[in-house]
Amino acid sequence: MGEEKKVIVFALGTEEYGVEVEKVRTIERMQPMTRVPKAPEFIKGVINLRGVVIPIIDLRSRFGLSELPTTDATRIIIVSAGDFEVGLIVDSANDVIDLDTDNIDNPPEIVGGIKAKYLDGIARVGEQRLLVLLNLEQVLDRNELQQLERIEE
Repeated sequence: MGEEKKVIVFALGTEEYGVEVEKVRTIERMQPMTRVPKAPEFIKGVINLRGVVIPIIDLRSRFGLSELPTTDATRIIIVSAGDFEVGLIVDSANDVIDLDTDNIDNPPEIVGGIKAKYLDGIARVGEQRLLVLLNLEQVLDRNELQQLERIEE
């Protein structure tokens, strides 16, 4: 048996994704955002969360999925990406689970239309359930991170 890894489980459509608990700062309900001029389309704006300005990314848009209207289940997961925090809009945040690292496989080249570079792996949970683990550093490339840093200043 491998190490245990705690992950937050969230959904985009019918697919389930996971991000390591250590990288998650908080999970918030949707709130009004301030649009940022000249930001990439998937950056929906910024919010002021307890005195900190945080850029917000729509993961559906980032992954090339069709956008959906927000619901009561829509959440913003605030994560650490490099040296700063960023919010990820997801359809819902469902669960916290323990994964055995022995049950995590390398990602195939493409999963549900999402490029492998955004993925850390695919975790087998039980008999039928698969969980796509995100690589947060790749969800934003270096140029986009630098753009976000300028937004925060």
